[in-house]
Amino acid sequence: MTIIVHRIQLHDGVEPERFEKWVRDVDYATCPELPSLLAFGVQRLVDASAGAGSAAADGPCHYFEIIEVTSREEFERDMDSVPFQQLATDFGQMAKVVDEMAGECIGDGYRA
Repeated sequence: MTIIVHRIQLHDGVEPERFEKWVRDVDYATCPELPSLLAFGVQRLVDASAGAGSAAADGPCHYFEIIEVTSREEFERDMDSVPFQQLATDFGQMAKVVDEMAGECIGDGYRA
C-alpha cells in the first residue's frame, strides 16, 4: 500500500464552500470508479494557535488530502481514466497541488 499526501491551495477568488461542496458531492462520489483507491479524504487546515475550529485562511496551503492506493503504478493507470481526468479538470479550476509526499506504511500501522 502506498500513501500519497497533497497540500492544496485554492485559486484566488474560489470560495472554500464551493470547493468543499465539490469534494463531498463529486470527488468522494467518484472514488469507487478508481480500482486502486483504498481510502481518500480531504482535510481543511486549521490554525492550531487560534484554537479549535479556526480555519487557516492564509499560508501556502488551505487543505491537504490523504490518498491510500494499492500501488503507485496502479494509481497511475487510474489517473489515465475518464473519471479521474474529469476530477483533475474540475479540481484545476478551483485549486492546485502545491506539494506532494508519498510513502509506504511501516508495518500495519494503527487504526482503532
